[in-house]
Amino acid sequence: MPKLDSSVEHVVNKVVDPIGVSQIRYFAKKFSQIPGIIKMTLGEPDFNVPEHVKQAAIESIKENDSHYSEQAGIIGLRKAIANYLNVRFDLDYDPESEIVVTIGATEAVYATFAAMINPGDKVIIPTPTFALYIPIIKVLGGIPVQVDTTADGFRLTGKKLSEVIKREGEDKVKAVLINYPGNPTGFVYSKEQLEEIVDVVKDKEMFVISDEIYAELTYGKKHLSFAKLLPGKTVLINGLSKSHAMTGYRIGYIAGPEGFVKNALKMHAFMVTAPSNPAQYAAQEALENGIDDASEMRVVYQERRDYIVGKLNDLGYDTLLPEGAFYTFSKIPAKFGLSSVEFCTRLAEEAKLGVTPGMAFGEGGEGYFRMSYASSMEDIKEAMSRLEKFTKSLQ
Repeated sequence: MPKLDSSVEHVVNKVVDPIGVSQIRYFAKKFSQIPGIIKMTLGEPDFNVPEHVKQAAIESIKENDSHYSEQAGIIGLRKAIANYLNVRFDLDYDPESEIVVTIGATEAVYATFAAMINPGDKVIIPTPTFALYIPIIKVLGGIPVQVDTTADGFRLTGKKLSEVIKREGEDKVKAVLINYPGNPTGFVYSKEQLEEIVDVVKDKEMFVISDEIYAELTYGKKHLSFAKLLPGKTVLINGLSKSHAMTGYRIGYIAGPEGFVKNALKMHAFMVTAPSNPAQYAAQEALENGIDDASEMRVVYQERRDYIVGKLNDLGYDTLLPEGAFYTFSKIPAKFGLSSVEFCTRLAEEAKLGVTPGMAFGEGGEGYFRMSYASSMEDIKEAMSRLEKFTKSLQ
């Protein structure tokens, strides 16, 4: 095994080197090593990919679809995405020039920021949120401006956004990122709440990046895309990982105005050339003939959500009812005197229950923990039993 030569050990990107690994992944891996643990850490659907979707991938391989696709993705998939966005969310995108198929929503996020940010530019990130955004902005030379939303029920208000833009400098702020339904909170913005944000940014030289990967997983309300309210300044990010349980297929996409998408496509092409053909044909099948595949999952997730939120609140962990996604985000009682890492580590080691510390979701997450209810009801009930015993031991 080669050892890094001392002459090159300091030849390193000085921004990347000090950035830690994903804390979500770190704790998931750490806790997974505990024998007998119930894992409620990762946002991994416990459903299988629909059979008709798997078959499309198989047929692609059989038909020798083994050559490079167009860099923006196969046109059939881009047309399917455009149609899906129109049918589901009343959005109008040209599949030829306004949609790019990416390697999951993760690459969509990177390509979007890379096409937008110059060194010193600022991006507003409401927290707690999926913390991937923050290191990407730093690597690209931008400045992530974290805004704690816990006092406002996990939403970015128009008033708060306006205050932050004024404080940071209107000439420096180039974008605000919103993630809804929210990870880790499950928060879903109403039309009125989104319009507050629109009113603030519509006349400013800044984008809205709207990560809507959980759009199909809302409970009791229909998802309203930010792109419907401000299409000319919105970059929409979505994918099939959550809606069709296709996390391993790695298909996401960017949709936005052509003037922006052309540069996002350049960055995408520099990084990955093109997505995998079998995965693209599977995604096309999912959107053409499986547009309602998520409906069964929604019913099951909602049943789990109702059960777990009731139990958490009964045990003294203040938890808002998530209106989307498949996570709960609960307050750790102050009387325990434990940080989120201390609480979750003890819960894993003493009760064999793995959850994610709130600190993994940015500055607004400390003092909370996230549980994924993308697990069987059997595991959820056992998890609540273990949490109850652990809670009593702390009291």
